[in-house]
Amino acid sequence: MLQVLVILAALSMPLVAWASQRGVFGPDNGTISDRYPTLLVADGYALSIWGVIFLLDLVFAVWLLRGQRPVPDREGHRDSHRCHWLVVAGFALTASWMIVFSRQWFWLALAIIWLSLICLLWALMLVARAVPRGAQSWLAVLPLALHTGWLSLAAFLDTAQTAVAQQLLPTVDQLPWTLVLWALAALLLLVANARLHAPGTGAAALGYAAAAIWGLAGVYVKQRASPMPGAAGSAWIALILAAVLAAQTLWLRLRPLTPDGARPSRRTDEPLPPPTAGSPRPRP
Repeated sequence: MLQVLVILAALSMPLVAWASQRGVFGPDNGTISDRYPTLLVADGYALSIWGVIFLLDLVFAVWLLRGQRPVPDREGHRDSHRCHWLVVAGFALTASWMIVFSRQWFWLALAIIWLSLICLLWALMLVARAVPRGAQSWLAVLPLALHTGWLSLAAFLDTAQTAVAQQLLPTVDQLPWTLVLWALAALLLLVANARLHAPGTGAAALGYAAAAIWGLAGVYVKQRASPMPGAAGSAWIALILAAVLAAQTLWLRLRPLTPDGARPSRRTDEPLPPPTAGSPRPRP
């Protein structure tokens, strides 16, 4: 039953997106973004990542529906369904956001996108820290990593949009408060990326940084062409953050290993034992 809910929630996202782009619920995202310009909005091409995200989320849901073993939680318990409920909630909230944003209910949309991010980031950490291997890694970690990586940036874009639409902050000189949002976005992206790339985590976890970097590149392109005051500065911040995130990810993937194949613990000089699929992970 839970697997069926996952696939229904995964199907709801592309269906709602299709209806939203045809104006069923109101103006599309691009129209609303142009109506309330900010220094954190990304170029329209960057939104094409949703097609990849929706497809992989469906692959993930179908894989579960076919009776594959459940995604483990952080402690490696195969009988736990906590991750599945988080995924159902995250997918359903993502679909709901598209409807609410088109209706221009900005406060509700803002709450929904942050709740969706919390659910999916939590689910992603549970899955990744259990160190799944093989097909399970690519079919479970990669879809959630891409979805969560994009939302980790999109939540701040939506925050800026709400601030402008509701006139909570200056709409002409936006750079001062945009810098605060950039600092918070950098903190979230770098900390989440570091936590995600724990020793032993597979290459599928790279999807988180890849999605965020794609979004940051979209912000750079959009802001470089924007005539708004402070747009050039915001563009360069996006580019620098993308470079820092890429460098951090490379360092996390290439950290030196101990002779037994484990990376040293951050809190002690003793190496962590090499992880095995399905086994409980030691707490640092």
